[in-house]
Amino acid sequence: MRLLTAAFLLAAAPVAASDLSADIDRLAAAAEGRVIEQRRALHQNPELGNRETQTAKRVARRLKELGYDVKTGVAHTGVIGVLKGGLPGPVVGLRADMDALPVAEETGLPFASKVRTTYDGKDVGVMHACGHDGHVAILLGVAEVISQLRARWPGTVKLVFQPAEEGAPQGERGGAELMIEQGALGAPTPEAMFGLHILASWDADQIAYRSGGAMASADDIDITVHGKQTHGAAPWMGVDPIVVASQIVLGLQTVASRQMDSTKAPVIVTIGKIEGGVRNNIIPDRVSMKGTLRALDPAMREDLIARVKRTIEGIAASAGARADVTIGAAHAYPVTFNDPALTAAMVPTLRRVAGEGKLIEASPILGAEDFSFFQQKVPGLYVFVGTRTPGTPAADWASNHSPKFRFDERVLQLGVRTLSNLAADYASAKAPAR
Repeated sequence: MRLLTAAFLLAAAPVAASDLSADIDRLAAAAEGRVIEQRRALHQNPELGNRETQTAKRVARRLKELGYDVKTGVAHTGVIGVLKGGLPGPVVGLRADMDALPVAEETGLPFASKVRTTYDGKDVGVMHACGHDGHVAILLGVAEVISQLRARWPGTVKLVFQPAEEGAPQGERGGAELMIEQGALGAPTPEAMFGLHILASWDADQIAYRSGGAMASADDIDITVHGKQTHGAAPWMGVDPIVVASQIVLGLQTVASRQMDSTKAPVIVTIGKIEGGVRNNIIPDRVSMKGTLRALDPAMREDLIARVKRTIEGIAASAGARADVTIGAAHAYPVTFNDPALTAAMVPTLRRVAGEGKLIEASPILGAEDFSFFQQKVPGLYVFVGTRTPGTPAADWASNHSPKFRFDERVLQLGVRTLSNLAADYASAKAPAR
C-alpha cells in the first residue's frame, strides 16, 4: 500500500477550508437542477459494464462544453477529463463509475428504465440499481463547479469516469484495473484520489467515512471436486464428491471462525453455488462449487486465500478425492483502504460539508469496490452519502442492487459539494504559498 508523501504526512494537521468553499456551495446549489436532469436521463438509459457507449458520449460532450481536455475509449468506454487551474498546485483525481446492473426496475419512477438487453445469454432488464447514475451526475456537477472557478483553482483536476465497476462481461476485462493499465493515472498523475458511493444505509443529508479498511476485498473462488462415479447403492466402490463437497462447505466456515484473528477484522467465506449429479442413484464423478472470499485487511486477505486453498485440498485428499481450486480468476478486488493520514486531514472538510451531527464514522462494509485499485497506486479516500429522505423509516428504502432501489435526489447536491470541497481543500493545502 503506497503511503502519502513525507511532506503531506508532516502537514497532516486538519486541512483548513479553502477560500473557494463558499463559492463551491453556491455554485453547487445553482447547478442542482442540471445535475438532477442529467441523473434522470442517465437513469432512463442505463448500460451494462463495457457497454456504456451512450453514457460515455454524454459525459465527453459535457466535459468538452465545460472546457476540459477529454480522452475517451480508456478501458473500452472510460472517459477522462483534465482541467488545469489558474494557480499552481497539485493534481487531484476524482472518480465516478458509470455501469448499470442486469436488473428489471420496479421503482415506478416516471423516469424508470425500460431498457432490456442480453446478458450471459439471457434476456434481462437493465437498471441503475446501485446509484452509478447518481455518481456520474454528481461528478458532472463537480466538473461544472470547478470550471467556473478555474481562474482561482490551485493545480489540476483529473476526472475519471470508469466503466465496469460491477465487473466486466464474461471473457472480457474492464474496470479500474484496466483503466490504470491503459494510463488513467498517467500524466498528469494525481497525488490523491477521491470518490463516493450512494448507499441506502444513511439519510440523504449524511456523509459517512471510515479510515483504513472501509470496504472488503472480494475474491471469487471456483472449486471442482473430483471423485469416482459409482452406483448409489455401492458408495465404497467409488469416491463420493457430493459428500466431500459438503464437508468442504462446513470446513471452510472454520477458517473464518477458528483460524483467523477476529479481533483484527472480520472475514467471510461464502459458497453460493453447488452443482453435481444427474440422478438419485448415481454417485457422480465431480461436483463444482462457486463462492466469494471477503476481508478488510490486506494481510488477512492473503492469509485467508492460503488457508481456504489448503483446507479445500486437505479435506478432498483425506477422502481420496482431488480438488481443483481457482481463486480470483474473474473477480479479485483489493481492500478499499482509505489512507489514514489523508482521511484524518480531510475529516474537517467532511464535517463542514455535512453540517452539525451529519458526519458518521461508519462500520466496515463487506461489499467491495474497485476504487481500491486506484488506492493501491495513489493515496485515496472513498466516502459514502445516504439515499433516504430524512425522517422516513429505513425500512421504506430498498438496498442497493434491489429492483426497487431509489434515492432522494437532494443527495446529488451534497455529493457535488462533498467532492468539490475535498478537491479544493486538498489542493489549497498543497499549493505553494502565495
